[in-house]
Order: sequence, then structure tokens, then C-alpha cells
Amino acid sequence: MRRADRLFLLVNALRGRRRAVPARVLADDLGVSLRTVYRDVADLQRSGIPIEGEPGVGYMLRKGADLPPLAFDAEELEALIVGIRFARAFAGGRLGDASMRALLKIEAVVPPEVYARARRIAILAPGGRGERSAAFSASLDRFNLAIAERSLLRVRYVRAGDEETTRVIEPLCVLFWGGSWTLAGWCRLRGDFRQFRLDRIRECAPTGETYAPDPTRGFDALMRRFDVQACEQAQQALGAAMGGEWAT
Repeated sequence: MRRADRLFLLVNALRGRRRAVPARVLADDLGVSLRTVYRDVADLQRSGIPIEGEPGVGYMLRKGADLPPLAFDAEELEALIVGIRFARAFAGGRLGDASMRALLKIEAVVPPEVYARARRIAILAPGGRGERSAAFSASLDRFNLAIAERSLLRVRYVRAGDEETTRVIEPLCVLFWGGSWTLAGWCRLRGDFRQFRLDRIRECAPTGETYAPDPTRGFDALMRRFDVQACEQAQQALGAAMGGEWAT
């Protein structure tokens, strides 16, 4: 990690904290030694960054202090531009428009030669066009809004084999698997996490109710489920490759 990046992350780690952050915590977060944290803090203090505290006590930014101007190198800008291209193509109208506004702000503050190099990155996301694309974009906006507001959704869904079912779900996230989109959430009918392919959702409307946060069936719990499933699938694949002796 470049020293400039490390100093920026150090200041960012202190911003908004109401209590002093121990140097050991900062060292663990940044992956550096205590001695490096002490040296970096001293350098930042000498450069005028209002960091208060001392070794053994902890550090915090003086109230009202802000970060120095942010700078991106060319590779970081390339990553941002690729992300913005995909957001514009696939993340719905609201986030697509927001991504373009972000791109204009980035262009206004970075050196022209660095920005020009980053724009030449040959990773594109053309996206769809026409009425179908506009309708899909609007549906993504509705799903994102429901997730943000924790709105219960009533979904009429067609499963494989043309079996139709109606579910009430607590939407948690929308996932793109490269070939298909799914809406993931807690299904009240099944009492478990379920994914619903967007192209098989025939109707979707809010019930007018909201659901309360629940750590046992919220987003973090869903991500843990995905991690477990991915591990199990990897073990099964390894078991098949080894003649089944490692299968679970």
C-alpha cells in the first residue's frame, strides 16, 4: 500500500468517531505495525491534521475537522469507470443516472491526462435498449426502493414447470448472476431464504406493510447462507473430482 493511501485511510478511520481509537485497532485495520501507526500519526499532526491523543490512550480527530482532498490514481479511476458503466447499464434508471452524475464530478477534479487514460479502459457494458430495457430498469428501481424502505412484497411467481405460486417476501437484495437476475429475500410462506428469478415474476406489489430488521433473517444472515452454500458446492465439486471420497 502506498504511504499516501495509508495516511488517507488512517484519517478516514478516525473521522466521525466520538471516542478515541486505540493505536492497536488502527494497526489491525490497516495491516501495519504499532510503530508505523505512531509514526504516521505524528507525521499527520506535523502536517496540520488536527489529530488529538497519544500512545496508550488512543487518537481522534478534532470535532469539525475534515479529510484532505481525495485523489485517485489511473488504476483506481479505471475501476470506478468500469463500475459506473455497469451501474448505468444494469442497475436501474435511478442508480444509472446517479452514476453518470458521479462520473461528471470525478472528471471535474482529476487531472485530464489521468482521466483520459482511465476512460480508455476496454471493459464495456452496453446494456439493453428499447421498451423492454426501460421496463426492466423501472422494475429494478421498484425493487431497490422496496429493499431500502423494508416494504413487504406480494409476488406472483412461476416456478420451473409452469407451477404458479404467490409469496409474501421480505426483499433483501437483487443479484445478477451473469445470465439472470434474482430477487433474494425471506419468504414468509417457506420460513426461509429464497431467490426468485426476475423473468419469472408475473406480478409484484407492496402489501402496504413494512418488516422490522431481524439479524437472524436479514442481509448479513443471507450473505452467510451464500458463503456456506458456496463452501458446500466447492466441497462437492472436489469430492466428485477425487472419486467421491471428499463429498459431503
